[in-house]
Amino acid sequence: MKNELKSWKHVFKLDPDREIGDEALDRICMSGTDAIIVGGSSGVTYDNTVELLSRVRQYTVPAALEISNEEAVVPGFDLYFIPIVMNTSQGEWITGHHQRAVKEFSHMTPWDEMAAQGYVVLNPDSTVGKLTGAQTNLDAKDVAAYAQMAEHLFRMPVFYVEYSGTFGDMDIVRKARAQLSETRLFYGGGIDSAEKAELAAEAADTIVVGNIIYEDLERALETVPATRNGA
Repeated sequence: MKNELKSWKHVFKLDPDREIGDEALDRICMSGTDAIIVGGSSGVTYDNTVELLSRVRQYTVPAALEISNEEAVVPGFDLYFIPIVMNTSQGEWITGHHQRAVKEFSHMTPWDEMAAQGYVVLNPDSTVGKLTGAQTNLDAKDVAAYAQMAEHLFRMPVFYVEYSGTFGDMDIVRKARAQLSETRLFYGGGIDSAEKAELAAEAADTIVVGNIIYEDLERALETVPATRNGA
């Protein structure tokens, strides 16, 4: 599955702490998206993650868990993303939570199904930005340097530029992507229309569409074909 993520252009991100009806979930999973990522910044529990996975597993679309809470790790996903916030001075979000999780679960960790995500969070007002103490006052050169670190120092398969709730600066995304040859650049934040999906897909390798699913399903679904146009 790690190799397959290199072909992903579009993914939907579902939050276990938010409600989604069966019909809406069916349309999301059958939309032609390349994968479903399950994850959220708060309110993620073992129970609501298991419940969402059981529903997504009715479909053939690949399902990945982005682990933000070691107590909510659920077996049965195709891939497990391990977020590492690169632009924080708080070690908890770089190695702290990760070390404790490995200490607790090393005997049952499927290492071949793990993929590190080098996160750069750029929205200071977002939940994840506040939670992790992300240093968001960065320019294109700063983000490009983090991208190079993700690929050349840490050999991460994914570098994730996260604006979380607001549409970001595609010039910054584009310049970061230009530094990468092996690591894949994911972009997430404020993709709430086909037009923004196309712009983001032109700048990034993979776009992540989340909040708009719960606000306007039709517009969320329109991002799938738009991504192919942008790519």
